[in-house]
Amino acid sequence: MKRTIPLLIVMTLGFLFVLHVFIPSKESVEFFDWFMKWIKVIGPFAIILGIGSLLMVHGNKIKRKAPNWGYSIVTIVALVITTLTGFIWGIQEGTPYMWIFKNFNVPLGATMFSLLAFYIASAAYKAFRARSIEATVLLAAAIIVMLGRVSIGQAITHWIPDITEWILNVPNLAAKRGIMLGVGLGMTATSLKIMLGIERTYLGGGKD
Repeated sequence: MKRTIPLLIVMTLGFLFVLHVFIPSKESVEFFDWFMKWIKVIGPFAIILGIGSLLMVHGNKIKRKAPNWGYSIVTIVALVITTLTGFIWGIQEGTPYMWIFKNFNVPLGATMFSLLAFYIASAAYKAFRARSIEATVLLAAAIIVMLGRVSIGQAITHWIPDITEWILNVPNLAAKRGIMLGVGLGMTATSLKIMLGIERTYLGGGKD
């Protein structure tokens, strides 16, 4: 029963929302609005569940002295301090919470994105090596696009920015649309498998 009931809920709500999108009616709109209100009510409990899961995972790491368990202490301490400052002083501008956000969260996010840039550069170097005709075309297109996005490209010739716009608006956009169509079909197929009860991995292991 612990798997059957969630499966029935998912299937019922899934088909109701499909009907709401493709065959809208007054009743479906009212049900959708009512459901969205309940989502807002359930949201805080999901946050509590997430915090509990985080504390369990990092608490076990600290208890077992797992590799890099010191970072788990930092994570828990940061969670407690940030939560307390938010509850005590609020999250308005000028509060300790906003000071923590601007001086810790924003720089850490910038650091993560800067590290990601190096990974992208490394992956681009590996992908752009002219080992085949396709890789050569990719390398030439990448060089033209990069030159077209900086002032030196315009200084070399006015053709480079024009070619850059054509690459972005024609072959790149066509490939992007193909990817988005594939993603959309994949999402549709996965949703149908979930609603029809074919895909049940999200329910976890165990018997019904």
